[in-house]
Amino acid sequence: MNSAERVYNFSAGPSMLPLEVMELAAKQLTNYNNCGMSVMEMSHRSKEFGEILHTAEKNLRDLMNIPDNYKVLFLQGGATLQFSMIPINLLRGSKKADYIVTGHWAKKAAQEAKKFGQIKIVASSEESNFTYIPEVKKEDFTKDADYVHITMNNTIYGSKYPYIPDTGDIPLVADLSSCILSEEVDVSKFGLIYAGAQKNVGPAGVVIVIIREDLLGFAPENTPIYLNYSTHAENDSMYNTPPTFGIYIAGEVFKNIIRLGGISAIEKINKEKAKKLYGYIDGSSLYKCPVAVKDRSLMNVVFVTGNEALDKKFTQEAKAEGLHNLGGHRSIGGMRASIYNAMPMAGVDALIDFMKKFEAANS
Repeated sequence: MNSAERVYNFSAGPSMLPLEVMELAAKQLTNYNNCGMSVMEMSHRSKEFGEILHTAEKNLRDLMNIPDNYKVLFLQGGATLQFSMIPINLLRGSKKADYIVTGHWAKKAAQEAKKFGQIKIVASSEESNFTYIPEVKKEDFTKDADYVHITMNNTIYGSKYPYIPDTGDIPLVADLSSCILSEEVDVSKFGLIYAGAQKNVGPAGVVIVIIREDLLGFAPENTPIYLNYSTHAENDSMYNTPPTFGIYIAGEVFKNIIRLGGISAIEKINKEKAKKLYGYIDGSSLYKCPVAVKDRSLMNVVFVTGNEALDKKFTQEAKAEGLHNLGGHRSIGGMRASIYNAMPMAGVDALIDFMKKFEAANS
């Protein structure tokens, strides 16, 4: 497909994927590597799929410098199922855990965890409509907590952690759904990382879990077998049929990032895209970004005009110009431009050009 036929898709997820990956998938859709069938049709126990899964894991380990004492799991159920699996598996001692609430999904995660143990909200930015990331120090955490949970990037509210909290010996658990592979992260600082695929990795239906091995094996005896991390770790993500096609696409995305120079190269581009867009917003007399400057997301740029009717007009006219899915989340309104890895600089430039024209016509 000619790239000129495609719109710029600013959706928060499912979101844009690299055009090269989708063109390859289209080419291989009915006949993967001359095996005579699609990845969607092949047995997950076949040699061909085994190689797809093995290569995907190896490339992800290389990209993120994942230490050998961590398991990489490709699961289903999205990040939302992890809201339950994490407390089931990690509330293994005191049955206490600390959560920092910085947005909608962080709040959802904490609410779900409360079903399984004693959950403390050690910090929250809800009082200011999640426009900043609270600063916490090691002394703020419950001394005997089994883990601390954070949401690194807040998709709806457009904020991200500018630092990794120091939790001492308490395992740090992080939801990286909307920022995984967008910038370099020291995996060794976390006990568990999880991420839904539908932002920077692949189609909806896959969730990546990176878990330190010493955190495995603590699920209660009555835990449903599929909700036990050990089940998947011991079976190399193949206890049952995994999301085969989603894993295939994820693997091709990993290869694409490697071809582009790795996460460090991607991070540089992402920072340039975000700087350009935030720079225009901050210099504008019509648009405003409510997020504290130091806590602004590289992936999800939120902005408003201050007039709901004008915001709606903006998204409608933008769509007519080939700039799709710029409406903010239904819970807060306004606008949101999700500029994940696959969004080219040309897409950001096109958005800024439209914003300038809209501002001139509506000021």
